[in-house]
Amino acid sequence: MMAREQQPVLTPAAPAAGPVRQRPSWRWALLRRQRRWLPPLLVVLLLGQMAAAMVTTAVRQTPTIDEPVYVATATDYLREHRLRYNPEHPPLGKLLISAGVAVAGPHYDPSGSGSQGQVGRDLLYASGNDPWRLMLWARLPVIALTLLCGLVVFAFARDLTGTAGGLVALALYAFSPDVIAHGSLATLDLPAAGFVLTSAWLTWRARHRPVLYLPLAGAALGAATATKMSALPAVPVLMALAALSALTAHRSAPASRRRPLPWLSARRPAVSAVVGAVVVAVVAVVVVWAAYLVVDPRLRFEPAEPVPGVHGPRARLVELLPVPPAYRAGMRVQFGLEEQPWQGYLFGHLYTGSLWYYLPAALLVKTPLGLLALGAAGAVAVVAVRRLRPAAPYLLVPPLVLLAAAMTGSRDFGTRYALFVPAFLAVAAACVLTLRRRWRGLLTGALVLWVAVSSLRTFPYYLPYANEAFGGPARTHRLLHDSNVDWGQDLGRLADRLRERYPGERVWLVYKGSGVPSYYGIRAADPRTVPQERVHGLLVVSDSAAAKARGRLARLLASSRPVGEVGHSIGLYRR
Repeated sequence: MMAREQQPVLTPAAPAAGPVRQRPSWRWALLRRQRRWLPPLLVVLLLGQMAAAMVTTAVRQTPTIDEPVYVATATDYLREHRLRYNPEHPPLGKLLISAGVAVAGPHYDPSGSGSQGQVGRDLLYASGNDPWRLMLWARLPVIALTLLCGLVVFAFARDLTGTAGGLVALALYAFSPDVIAHGSLATLDLPAAGFVLTSAWLTWRARHRPVLYLPLAGAALGAATATKMSALPAVPVLMALAALSALTAHRSAPASRRRPLPWLSARRPAVSAVVGAVVVAVVAVVVVWAAYLVVDPRLRFEPAEPVPGVHGPRARLVELLPVPPAYRAGMRVQFGLEEQPWQGYLFGHLYTGSLWYYLPAALLVKTPLGLLALGAAGAVAVVAVRRLRPAAPYLLVPPLVLLAAAMTGSRDFGTRYALFVPAFLAVAAACVLTLRRRWRGLLTGALVLWVAVSSLRTFPYYLPYANEAFGGPARTHRLLHDSNVDWGQDLGRLADRLRERYPGERVWLVYKGSGVPSYYGIRAADPRTVPQERVHGLLVVSDSAAAKARGRLARLLASSRPVGEVGHSIGLYRR
């Protein structure tokens, strides 16, 4: 018998020196893939819930006090291409609104006379248009711009702190009741705040690519000043920041790329800084002129109402600015409005004039507590953390300067004059994640969740929001008035309430707003026009009117019994 052939014995190879590199398993590959698509998914979800909240609010709210003016002016731009109404605000924001008006296609009589407010009411209620449909289409472009501003908030915070910080900032912005409230209206406050934030972010980015980002920052700054004149104090601030960015870019660039001219080699950094500031200013001025030229290439200005005269230093300032004549006229109107004795209301106190601390106090009431805490901590972190310190001027100085300027105004009408504060606060809040503390992630998540819950609890009554420290939206009318609480937005809800619970009753109405009650089926009389003893039945009073009640209306309210409220903005009383 032949011997069985010997089979070779396979022995394992000796291990190589050093660690063995193993191929990643499918689980690790899946985890990496999830990390790639999870942040975009969260961005979409956050902006999606914000869009749903704003659209729902826009559908249910009747026109606020300012909206008919803006919508009528946008319609006049679209149809007549003339600079006639609302000169106190530049055209860009109303051109944005006109994109929605164009889709709605309203009937419009260009020969209408009267004030700009009357022209707005005629467009909505006396021209055969459906005000619900027209207002929704007018609000949709502002909603879209508010969502785009959310992407800027995310990008700014991500540049400073990474993707997690960007998501924290976006969540705080997307759940901010003030942002949702004014982002769902055809008004100019949120667009102007969004453009200022965008300009600050682009100026920050210009530290590394000034040729690309400084012109874009100038365009965003021009868009802000072409939307609201209240953005003008941001111009010198962002010019200075542009100079700082250009100087930083020059110093960080390799010497081989600087190519200094021999006679400018010593001055080259200063020249770069000056050029950066000039580029931002020139592009901003070009955008302002372009906004007026889009309305009317011939720049004709025929104001429907008289433009007040301005004297002294203000007059010289107006004449020095390189802006169109209609812009100068708008500045005169604004200065004229500042000289009027407006009434304010703060913490139950009615006063004439303005209080310098009104806006900080109102922001304390209407900003979610979680955003206040995280924003304050983030502002400290920006100054304390060395790698974030270069961002401090870009993140903190623009809102502080704009807030200081707004605090000097004579119109204490609401936090809408300071909507840039929650936007910049959201970005600053993300900087908390850079602190070297174990609790930072858990605490940040808990505060973001608190903001989300607080926002969802106030749905869909975002305009009268107050945080939990001040009793929530049901008590805001005891602390503030006007656009903080009652801007005329709940006339439709009032009509529904009267039909459902008080059919056939005698109704007495004191309504503060631009809506026409009879259009919504409300048959009511003004109780201030008849003797007090004749007022019996249901007394309905807007909260802003109740806050400023004096004389006959105050006596009527004192002798009535509260029986309900509508939208946290209109009170119902029984007499």
